[in-house]
Amino acid sequence: MSAMAHGLFASLLIGTIINTLGNLLGLPFLNQIGGYATAGTGAAMAIAIAYNLKAPPFVLYSSVAVGLAANSLGGAGGPLAVYFIVLIAVFFGKLVSKTTPVDLIVTPLVTILTGVSAAYLLAPPIGKAASSIGYAIMWATEQQPFIMGLIVSVIMGIVLTLPISSAAVAASFGLVGLAGGAAHAGCCAHMVGFAVASYRENKIGGLAAQGLGTSMLQMPNLLQKPILWLPAIAASAVNGPVASVVFKLKQNGPPISSGMGTSGLVGPIGVVSGWYTPSENALALGETAINPTAFDWLGLILISVVIPAIVALLVSELMRKKGL
Repeated sequence: MSAMAHGLFASLLIGTIINTLGNLLGLPFLNQIGGYATAGTGAAMAIAIAYNLKAPPFVLYSSVAVGLAANSLGGAGGPLAVYFIVLIAVFFGKLVSKTTPVDLIVTPLVTILTGVSAAYLLAPPIGKAASSIGYAIMWATEQQPFIMGLIVSVIMGIVLTLPISSAAVAASFGLVGLAGGAAHAGCCAHMVGFAVASYRENKIGGLAAQGLGTSMLQMPNLLQKPILWLPAIAASAVNGPVASVVFKLKQNGPPISSGMGTSGLVGPIGVVSGWYTPSENALALGETAINPTAFDWLGLILISVVIPAIVALLVSELMRKKGL
């Protein structure tokens, strides 16, 4: 699972950061580079997984096609689909590797055929299962602001950390407005929360990788010890209602920004861009441009960084004292 997260980080997340720099600096060339990096997400995850499984060379190279297919067909569940389907492809690839005189043909053929066939069969259901989480989120958006902020924030934070695409879920269901702000709060809570809570172990490198990259890097640890999720979930549970009730924070930029958190600072930038130039999705819901006040800026800073850091740190330190 950690290998998949590394592949995701080296493609989608780095591409997102480069693309964000392109937007901030007005350099279209950086947007193109970011686009190329993002397009290779499925392949990068597949290679990382296959490499971690010590796949033979031809199996490793062939996993590129398998990863591209699984990520594309998996939709919101793309990363999870890539993980399971590459496991299948590598298994069958290893079975035939170096067993025939024409290994150059047989091994890639078997790896790609079994992997892509598995992608056609398994990736769409995985994607539908991941998207179904969005229906729970949409139900929550119809509740009063406190409940909505709490539920949306916690669910989106968890989705962000799981090997499914929170950005795809946010984009698919058009999360903008107060719901988008709550989603942003939850995603930031998990990224910043895990980064701060694990600072003792991971130092500055882990702080940057999780705070600006992805909290999915924690998945191997969470599978072994699920209680480690508590600081980030607590941060989400506090951050969401504060965003929706106290600051009434709205994310009216592109819906995808609602599911990015502090990854490449896409989430905060989405909030700011939505203030001045709301996206079509936001305009369709009656949202309008605003001139942000000092209170709005304070809310954005507190929700994106400060509150998650404080809550996660307090909970994690309490857990350390209790030996959890």
